[in-house]
Amino acid sequence: MGGGMQFDECTRLILWDIDHTLLDGGGVSRDAYSSAFARVTGRPMSRMADMTGKTDLLIASETLRLHDIDPDQGNLTTFITAVAEELKARADLLAARGHVLPGVPEVLDALSQVPGVRQSVLTGNMRILAELKLSVFGLAEYLDLDAGAYGDDAQERVALLPCAWKRAQLHYGRNFSAAETVIVGDTLMDIATAKAGDARVVAVATGSVSADELHHGGADTVLPDLADTRAVLDAVLGANTGEASGTLT
Repeated sequence: MGGGMQFDECTRLILWDIDHTLLDGGGVSRDAYSSAFARVTGRPMSRMADMTGKTDLLIASETLRLHDIDPDQGNLTTFITAVAEELKARADLLAARGHVLPGVPEVLDALSQVPGVRQSVLTGNMRILAELKLSVFGLAEYLDLDAGAYGDDAQERVALLPCAWKRAQLHYGRNFSAAETVIVGDTLMDIATAKAGDARVVAVATGSVSADELHHGGADTVLPDLADTRAVLDAVLGANTGEASGTLT
């Protein structure tokens, strides 16, 4: 685990947010939405829904409504399919303009070596986009993507945790309790999603929401970023509460 960091075995299902938690996409997703909108409607996208903490289904639906377009199933499916195609076409641009946030590979690698820990995602990204972003930045290898929840599973983010639990049960052949589950994210919606399912939540102030806002929003732990591997492992494994212990040599 590099650096002599060792933790006792503990059972954890760690569900990572992607955008502004693991990586910054450099605004390429917004470009993809704009091009997809123009492609499917024949007119420019003059406004876009706030993306913070929302699922792709909700962002797409709200964006259509902002242009007086009914987000019925047909329109919504056509739009989000075009968004996925546009982002895939921009994979090289994503790699050039985006970047992995500090400490992320080290944290994912360290956690992947702790017995009993399973890592997946709970993200507003559609699965196809989540896989694309994680693959572009070399992070997919650390995560069991078949055990996660995505922005095309439901419009409301708070509905995603039950989806992740169901997939994790199918993937690993066991149930994970709320006490064994930790969501890591950078928005108030990540916190709300965890709290709705009584899971723990570690918030990182790497997005547009301040550390104070995350704290007052109810996060169990707030970190400035993921750069301090030991601090992150303590937070997600529960070392501060005696649930796991470790030594750093």
